[in-house]
Amino acid sequence: MKFNTKVIHGGQHHESATGSVNVPVFLTSTFAQKSPGIHSGYEYSRAANPTRQALEDGLASIENGARGLAFGSGLAAIDAVLKLLNPGDEVIAVDDLYGGTYRMFTRLFEKYQLKFTFVNFDDVSKIAALINEKTKLIWLETPTNPLMKLVDIKHVTDLVKGKNILVAVDNTFATPYLQRPLDLGADIVMHSATKYLGGHSDVVAGALIAKTPELGEQLHFIQFASGGILGPLDSYLVLRGIKTLSLRMQRHSENGLLIAQYLENHPAIDEVFYPGLPSHPQFELAKRQMIDNGGMVSFKFKSGKKDDAVKFLEKLKVFTLAESLGGVESLANHPATMTHASIPAEKRAELGITDDLVRLSVGIEDHQDLIADLEKALS
Repeated sequence: MKFNTKVIHGGQHHESATGSVNVPVFLTSTFAQKSPGIHSGYEYSRAANPTRQALEDGLASIENGARGLAFGSGLAAIDAVLKLLNPGDEVIAVDDLYGGTYRMFTRLFEKYQLKFTFVNFDDVSKIAALINEKTKLIWLETPTNPLMKLVDIKHVTDLVKGKNILVAVDNTFATPYLQRPLDLGADIVMHSATKYLGGHSDVVAGALIAKTPELGEQLHFIQFASGGILGPLDSYLVLRGIKTLSLRMQRHSENGLLIAQYLENHPAIDEVFYPGLPSHPQFELAKRQMIDNGGMVSFKFKSGKKDDAVKFLEKLKVFTLAESLGGVESLANHPATMTHASIPAEKRAELGITDDLVRLSVGIEDHQDLIADLEKALS
């Protein structure tokens, strides 16, 4: 089954009792049993719910995984992955990552004796030098948030093959439409399903997809025992969003490239971060690893001034100044004071997340209206 068919039919079945084409929203906490321990496959909605199960089966299908799991948020999904580890284990993570992930790693899990090392993955030899017998997880984002760096997933997975080290990839920016990490050797894929999978800025959700049934079972136990599940109505909304993922990502990618090209040629802009531009240092990797480049674009001002970024963001009309990304509408964000404010200022400066950096989530509106909005704000 091809991807465009999978997003609609992958792992999905008509509802057996009525033949409903769409999966019903099963708003129930518990399920009747015929006799103690004899039931229809569902006992209690924390363990499994038919609506959430439909979403989880769909997630596994579109990522080519063995098992999907739906959580109450992307951070709840990350939390479950870290609970696979034990005190004393070490994690190597990409240095440019979502601020909430950095906050969880450093402010929550370090106190449970997990060690985190953050490194630029542009050179695989850097990672090789850090691996030791305590290394149990490598955490990747690609493209990264917000500087749009890429990680060669295949090189990383080849590096740790046979070493009992899990490789997990945050695939939120790319989505399985653009990139499928499990096919490149990763063990776990994570999504903030709030973003492109949901696609309409109306739900908060997270997802994990495991490469093997055994790993999927371990993660399901953690989900069940910790309770970070996604509710049935939210599961329905994400499943509905996935059905149009292909069409939306095509338009996000078309608009993203046009916006990036416009900004790169604007006299007020110093640097544009977008993997679809030949000026991106990993342009060739993007062509190998992704089928298109998505709708996330970041840029810096030639002045280097925070005031210019703030004034620009205040003047936008079609783009909305807001947290989050991946919805049908275009959003603008100031990472230093919004999504990445939890990263210490000195760390942001080291990474290049400067006060004049702006991140755009380019939506599916008419690109001419989007460019006109940028032009007016920049002038």
